[in-house]
Amino acid sequence: MEDQLASEQSSKRKGRLTGTLAFATLVSAFGSSFQYGYNVAVINSPAVYMRQFYNQSYFDRYESYMNNSFQTLLWSLTVSMYPLGGFLGSLMVAPLVNKLGRKGTLLFNNIFSIVPAILMGTSQASKSFEIIIVGRIIIGICAGLSSNVVPMYLGELSPKNLRGAIGVMPQLFITIGILIAQIFGIRSILANERGWPLLLGLTGIPAIVELILLPFSPESPRYMLIQKGNEVGARAALRRLRGWDDVDDEIEEMRLEDQSEKAEGRQSVRNLCSFRSLRWQLISIVVLNMGQQLSGVNAIYYYADSIYRTAGVKENDIQYVTVGTGAVNVFMTIAAVSIVESTGRRILLLVGFAICCTACAVLTMCLNLQDNIDWMPYLSITCIIVYVIGHAIGPSPIPYVITTEMFRQSARPAAFMVAGSVHWISNFIVGLMFPFLEKGLGEYSFIIFGVICLATFVYIFIVIPETKSKTFLEISQILAKRNKVEVKVEAEHLELSQRETEKGKWEKVKITNL
Repeated sequence: MEDQLASEQSSKRKGRLTGTLAFATLVSAFGSSFQYGYNVAVINSPAVYMRQFYNQSYFDRYESYMNNSFQTLLWSLTVSMYPLGGFLGSLMVAPLVNKLGRKGTLLFNNIFSIVPAILMGTSQASKSFEIIIVGRIIIGICAGLSSNVVPMYLGELSPKNLRGAIGVMPQLFITIGILIAQIFGIRSILANERGWPLLLGLTGIPAIVELILLPFSPESPRYMLIQKGNEVGARAALRRLRGWDDVDDEIEEMRLEDQSEKAEGRQSVRNLCSFRSLRWQLISIVVLNMGQQLSGVNAIYYYADSIYRTAGVKENDIQYVTVGTGAVNVFMTIAAVSIVESTGRRILLLVGFAICCTACAVLTMCLNLQDNIDWMPYLSITCIIVYVIGHAIGPSPIPYVITTEMFRQSARPAAFMVAGSVHWISNFIVGLMFPFLEKGLGEYSFIIFGVICLATFVYIFIVIPETKSKTFLEISQILAKRNKVEVKVEAEHLELSQRETEKGKWEKVKITNL
């Protein structure tokens, strides 16, 4: 009888996807993560018409056209201003989420993401290519904020058994945003001489949707209890999110985390870099975010048409191959959502980077041989699609989940600030340098990406632990051992708390039986 009751208690405590949790996930991911993905890919297809507009605007002012080098530089800046803005947005994460909360920061952010949509959408009418570049910087700042805040928000809303799957949802909506931008970027739809300003301006729609709907979602219970001391609000939010009234266990786990952090206080980036107890966590998120971006995935989305052209795809077919690649990306990210809790984070990262490394090596060979062998361009396309598959199942979505899980409440905002900064600086480097890399190295451009994938694979294999189905405090203890920090006192505290909790549970059961 007691074993059956214990089993029922355990089953009850296993979190489930409630309507409130699903609503908060979908609204925040669509309103913010979708925008990020959309703006990664949106300028790829209309690049020819936008560059013509740049040249014509320049001629109307100065009565001469740009030279090729200046036009290439200007276009590289247009592409790379987005990740540069993302870096600037990442620097704002910690102060904003600590002051406004997770939900409050997302609402604040979306007010400003409407502005660049208007700027870019009216650029042709105003005959100014400069406001496109300004709009790209501003929308990049908004993306830098949202790309860090959404995973943090959803990670803190989710029960531990769903944290991986829900943590991958922002990446899924990023890939959906990329795919929608590629579909609308078909020449016959919006990627043409008259339609490209509307294509750029559509990014404001998700922002408006989130501004309307997100206020109906709860704030992070962990933020309310640990950082604001609002237990009543935290309990109310947890009850909505879990679908039951008894949330004492999670409240107790949050209190325990709060007590273990009080001696450290709220972590700044400076403290984060100097704390020995957080050394390997910090190194790991830097390596993962560098590996994610310097492995070249966004080079494919920023310059997909150019890459497929180099691979020998016919001009009229490029736009459809690009859409097909985006669809594969979405499908494989959905697969990652479904298997991340059963397979684990670490194995998906290892398999993903291994696939990407192999695809880069084979693609380099294909590009060198495509003039001599008729079917080699088809193998080149296959390599790019395989690369996208590999990145979608691990390197793209999992670093966000790992960053959420490796740090506790006081250090998480600063950790996302560091991770986001590394992410967007690396993204900026790829966006700015790839056109010149392609010109300088030609067919060997992807060898560099392959080497980075291999180096990241080795680091993950040696250092990164598995974090699935563990509480934030349990993960912290695992990493503390690697950092060679004494965890005996904290472990005893956790064991004592668990014993007291279990005692309270059985007292309730006995009273019920009487």
